[in-house]
Amino acid sequence: MEAFGNQALPESSQEKVLRRSADRALEGYFNLLGLEGLAFGCPVDWHLEPTSGSRSPLVPWKRLDSLETSVTGDKKVVWELNRHQHLLTFGRAFLHTGNERYAKALGEHIASWIRENPPTLGINWVSSVDIAFRCISWLWAVALVRTWSKWPSLPLSDIARALHVQGCHIETYLSTYFSPNTHLTGEALGLYYLGTCLPELRRAERWRNLGRSILLEQLELHVRPDGVYFEQSSWYHRYTADFYMHFVLLSERSEDCLPARVRERLAALLEHLMWITRPDGTSPYVGDDDGGKLVKLDERAPNDWRAVLSNGSVMFGRGDYKHVAGEFAEETHWLLGPDAKEEFDRIPGEPPARTSRAFVDGGFYVMRSGWCTGSNYLLVDCGPHGVMNCGHAHADALAIEVAALGATILVDPGTFTYTGSPEFRDLFRSTAMHNTLTIDGLSSSVSAGPFKWKHVATCTMLCWHDHPEFTYFEGSHDGYARLSDPATHTRTLFFVGREYWLMLDCVGATGEHEYAVHFHMAPNVATTLDREACRLSAIADSAILDLFCLEDRGSWRLDDGQVSPCYGAKVPAPHGVYSVRTSGAVALLSVLFPRVPDQPPPVVRKLDSRQGKSLSLTTMRHHDLVVWLGGGVPEEGVLDADFEWAWVRRALDDRGFERAVFIHGTHISLLDLELTADHPIAFASVSVEERVLSMDLHPCLGIRVRPPPQVDRIVVNGRMHTLASVEALVLSQYEIPALAVSRDETERCKHVRH
Repeated sequence: MEAFGNQALPESSQEKVLRRSADRALEGYFNLLGLEGLAFGCPVDWHLEPTSGSRSPLVPWKRLDSLETSVTGDKKVVWELNRHQHLLTFGRAFLHTGNERYAKALGEHIASWIRENPPTLGINWVSSVDIAFRCISWLWAVALVRTWSKWPSLPLSDIARALHVQGCHIETYLSTYFSPNTHLTGEALGLYYLGTCLPELRRAERWRNLGRSILLEQLELHVRPDGVYFEQSSWYHRYTADFYMHFVLLSERSEDCLPARVRERLAALLEHLMWITRPDGTSPYVGDDDGGKLVKLDERAPNDWRAVLSNGSVMFGRGDYKHVAGEFAEETHWLLGPDAKEEFDRIPGEPPARTSRAFVDGGFYVMRSGWCTGSNYLLVDCGPHGVMNCGHAHADALAIEVAALGATILVDPGTFTYTGSPEFRDLFRSTAMHNTLTIDGLSSSVSAGPFKWKHVATCTMLCWHDHPEFTYFEGSHDGYARLSDPATHTRTLFFVGREYWLMLDCVGATGEHEYAVHFHMAPNVATTLDREACRLSAIADSAILDLFCLEDRGSWRLDDGQVSPCYGAKVPAPHGVYSVRTSGAVALLSVLFPRVPDQPPPVVRKLDSRQGKSLSLTTMRHHDLVVWLGGGVPEEGVLDADFEWAWVRRALDDRGFERAVFIHGTHISLLDLELTADHPIAFASVSVEERVLSMDLHPCLGIRVRPPPQVDRIVVNGRMHTLASVEALVLSQYEIPALAVSRDETERCKHVRH
């Protein structure tokens, strides 16, 4: 740790925020989790929980129930202060300003804590992971003020003894059985830090080896093959990325050679974080959000995790991490040294090659129109409910998050609390608090306490197709199979032209139920409701997301919703609900259409179709036809079709179709196109330009194509065919090459055998 205190200072655009935080902490006021200006007194009362006014007694820690709040209040608030991450704020403020009072306060706070927290007594000895975080904070803080002329005046021997005692406590009370998740890996990292940074301690080598072995052992358990953290929580995923990043960096500086798989798994963790980052640079809260950080080395919003991608860019030389990180983070300077900025600048930033990605093991599916700040973005959750007791899971099966043209619109409302209020704990984990469908107001998974469940939904991914022209997802869950009238919810998301989404919610049931599709808006979003057009418009500063639901028997309503921007805080936010009460099976189609504020909303109209269902969507430039569940729409020129989905785009002057996508079927007949396959195809993407019809087909099957009259050449999967005098092109599967376009290698389809 010696090198940190001697580094040249990084440029800090947040120096005023840093100084203000440090000054407030000097006065006994702290911003913790999502709570601001919490008063802990001066000197600091390390046992106070200021939101309830409770003060924990100084009794043996085993007598304090970690889930009981009547005596201690919300322990998480107390533990957050006692992680001592504000000491790093003092250290950085000292380095930026040269003001000795910050360095002096750092030593005083540590000395005060040692006096007021005798070993094994009180709330601050209950949680081993929080003790580990505190040890890491002390090591960083002392290193940050090494250039202080009075550094030797710090109570260094007392600090070393206190770190030894806390290390012994961590080793004795590891969360091997109680919480073998980030609690265990965080504790292991604390031991590795102590053993590496304080080799003089008599247990240093043992702690270093123990921490190392736990972190290596848990890596394969905690990180799924696709890089997703196994508890299905994005916040704890970020924690895990931080843990293993610090583990790798410490090992490299101490010449402890780790297996290559550690860096490989770390890169996979970062890859997932990169993909779920929204266009505005924030990250979604899937599952529980803890509100804390491993170390506080810069000033960022709680949901801005781009610093870890800045770190990863330098560690792995990754230009895609750099592109999404946006800029060099101050945290990267402290973790990787004064040369990190120069290295970051040398890396050419470039967006990832693809725009959609399936994380099949973790069950997260991302659809994007691009990687710029004005891109469209959707994330859908179709993964396991969690592991073990699923303590950090929410009842969020098939829930979505959406950004329209860069503006975050539909969000997961977050967590708010763990133990502070049972009512709010259950509310924020419920299905109705997520952007998915409920049946009779019930949740798809049923909780049994703050960190347990008595029934969990099982999700199944049914289909994932990714193509430059579209992305298609289909998944289901059995969370409502427990009802007396068992039901299965299937959700399909069809991202057409990378411009807008079609979302179909199908439920198979026999009795009468109320079905409700929920849309939770971000707090800064306004709403307008046009009942005649069946449209709810979610309005952000830079973009609008129009939500159309066209079921004849349904109706919109706007509720007063809530969003927790970080643990401990909640703010009002719009909550749109489209509900239908009906008997038997139901299929509810929603259109999610992003647009700029000065663009009028599209005109969406239901059509009469044979057998299936259909609608038209008209903008100032195009006229789109959508047919789902098969059937024809003669008034729109679709004479017959057995595809589950058909999307056809025409110009407003009706010169014929420009583009089309067909999903899962064998035959479609338009006025100007006919396509027939020998066997069901997964998808066909078709476009017409001048006299050429281009088709991407998957999988390769025998086909017959009758093109529009003006077409004399047909390109199938990149291979050109000339029609000459024949009206139709007939190809066997052996005459069609494999699809040449870049697609997601996780392509799956349970409808069509490839």
